[in-house]
Amino acid sequence: MDPQLEKQFVTQLEANQNIVHKICRLYTHDQESHNDLFQEITIQLFKAYPKFRGDSKFTTWMYRVALNTAITLYRKSKRSIKTQDYESVMFKIVSTEYDNTVEEQLKLMYKAIRQLNDIDKALVFLYLEDKPYSEISETLGITEVNARVKMNRVKGKLKDLLNV
Repeated sequence: MDPQLEKQFVTQLEANQNIVHKICRLYTHDQESHNDLFQEITIQLFKAYPKFRGDSKFTTWMYRVALNTAITLYRKSKRSIKTQDYESVMFKIVSTEYDNTVEEQLKLMYKAIRQLNDIDKALVFLYLEDKPYSEISETLGITEVNARVKMNRVKGKLKDLLNV
C-alpha cells in the first residue's frame, strides 16, 4: 500500500476504532475473542482500504466491513459465539441510594438482543447507534424500506422476548 494511503487509513482507523470495539463486544464473549476479532476486522479493513472509493462516509464503509467480518466469522464458527457477559463490564456500585433499575433493564435488553440472528443483531446495533435508515440500509446492503420493515419486526421480536 502507498505510504500516504496507509497514513490516511491509520488516521481514520484511530479516529473511529470505537466502532470496531463496539462490534467486537456485540459478537464476542471474552477479552481474548474480542482482541482476535478486532485484529481480524482491522486486517480486513486494511486489505479493503485501497478499494474504498469514498462513495459513502468512511464510518459507513467501516461498519459494513466490520459487521460483515464479524458475521462471516460467526457463521463459520461451529460453536455459537457468546456475546460478552454484560455484568462483567458494569461497575457494581453498592449504595442505599443506588437504583439499579436502568442497569437491570439494560441487562435484559442485551440478553434479548443476543438471542436475535446475526443480521437482526447488526440492525439493532446500528439503530441503537442512532444511524439513519439510509446509512443502515447502505451498511447492511438492503433497501431503506427493507431496513425499516426489518426493524419494526425486530422490535416486535424484542417485545416478545422481553414479554412487554
